[in-house]
Amino acid sequence: MTEEIKSLEELNAAVSGEGVVAEVEAPREPVRDELGRSYATGKRKDAVARVWIKPGSGKVTVNGKEMNVYFARPVLQMILRQPFTVAGVEDQFDVMATVKGGGLSGQAGAVKHGISKALQLYDPSLRAPLKAAGFLTRDSRVVERKKFGRAKARRSFQFSKR
Repeated sequence: MTEEIKSLEELNAAVSGEGVVAEVEAPREPVRDELGRSYATGKRKDAVARVWIKPGSGKVTVNGKEMNVYFARPVLQMILRQPFTVAGVEDQFDVMATVKGGGLSGQAGAVKHGISKALQLYDPSLRAPLKAAGFLTRDSRVVERKKFGRAKARRSFQFSKR
């Protein structure tokens, strides 16, 4: 370990010019608990998902139900599968997720965000394809608040000439 640190310092000294130290990023380590799972939190709109992944057969459980029961629409199921297809690890991980808040679409987005973050924590080599696809970035779009003097966020009340 100390030899590795010394070599990094030597590399910094060789790369840097005029006393400026260039930072060399250490390789990322996998983050797993004692059961071999990785945990991440995903968010989208008002939905928050807690996601655990572990090696398995590809079974996805959301709030204690199968994925195709909880997310009945095929589009939502496709959204949940996207991180696995981009990373090239279909049917290699079991997912257990609990999700609260928002509607089904926001919840599917939150679980997708959580799966992506958990995958890159489990295997740091998967970070590059997930980042390139934009799955590690939280979609910050939320519903605009209603303003006073307006019917909705931006819609005016109906105009009446008389």
